[in-house]
Amino acid sequence: MDSPPAQPSIPERHDSLRPAALRVELGSSTPSSIARRVFIGPFGLRAGWSLLIYFAIFAAILVSIFVVVRHSVAAAHPATAAARQTTGAPAPAGKRLADAPMLTRTFLEWAIFPILLLLSWIMAAVERRKLSAFGLGGVHPFRRFLIGAVWGVLAISLLIVVLYSLHLLSFDARLEHGPAILIWGAIQLFAFLGVGLSEEYLFRGYIQFTLTRGLVGLGNLISQPHARAISFWLASSGTSALFLLAHTSNNGENLFGLLQVFLVGFVFLAALWRTGSLWWAIGFHTSWDWTQSFLYGVPDSGSLMQGRLFATHASGNPVLSGGTAGPEGSVFCIPVLLLVLVVLFFTHSSPQPPLETKT
Repeated sequence: MDSPPAQPSIPERHDSLRPAALRVELGSSTPSSIARRVFIGPFGLRAGWSLLIYFAIFAAILVSIFVVVRHSVAAAHPATAAARQTTGAPAPAGKRLADAPMLTRTFLEWAIFPILLLLSWIMAAVERRKLSAFGLGGVHPFRRFLIGAVWGVLAISLLIVVLYSLHLLSFDARLEHGPAILIWGAIQLFAFLGVGLSEEYLFRGYIQFTLTRGLVGLGNLISQPHARAISFWLASSGTSALFLLAHTSNNGENLFGLLQVFLVGFVFLAALWRTGSLWWAIGFHTSWDWTQSFLYGVPDSGSLMQGRLFATHASGNPVLSGGTAGPEGSVFCIPVLLLVLVVLFFTHSSPQPPLETKT
């Protein structure tokens, strides 16, 4: 008796982009297989659907928080709420986030991260992936964090020294003394740890991972041996643009400062690519912001923090000094960030988690 004809199979590939599951038989055109292809790709649920679900849940959470806060404000200030309803006039504008008391800012920054972690946990369950695949895994996380933090202090300190040496930055007075130095230093460190966690996980966590796997097909068309790297850096353009957009509303920010926000986004992505996790970038982000905002008392993306150690002011051409944007808006920030990229280039690399990582 003749043996049945062999089923056609997908040729074997030996790179990490070939999924372990999900084999679609060639020539199949049944409605179920067509629907499956619409929703399921080489790495599980297609990236577009994943991001749609992610942003829908995120929007629902934000709307819920807005409704709760609005009702709370209305209950606390009924006269203002009633005037707004009858006249249509907006309520008096509150202070910008940058001008809010440091304790309020700390609460707001730390409120974001648990929401993002919950969202990623939900998506990990939907996609049957490990939560650690979205950037918080990797090897030696605490050591990566500390190394990144050290380089953050060194990098911003180098920039401050350059500006001070060229008389582009002046220290006017010390604002805090005695125990207040330790108290405000600890408060700001805790606040900027929240900034590092929330911003890195928002822009370079789940979204970066999902965009990368969604662009693998395009990466394969360009170069199959380098598809993972191509898709990662194509996705990086999108997440860096989002990072830039999020900073456009900062008080005192300028065009050149925003350009460098885009550049530092690529530095953090290079850290993710080289180290295999977000921990180096979280450490760098935390210490960079804390050192300039508290230790040196200079504007951070146009914002001066309550409880800073020194009062300072910029002098000369804003392109050189950074002006109201702070040192991050100075042209001298570019070589400092390029130096950080060189450091990352010589950092021992760790593999990225496979795109098809399953629970």
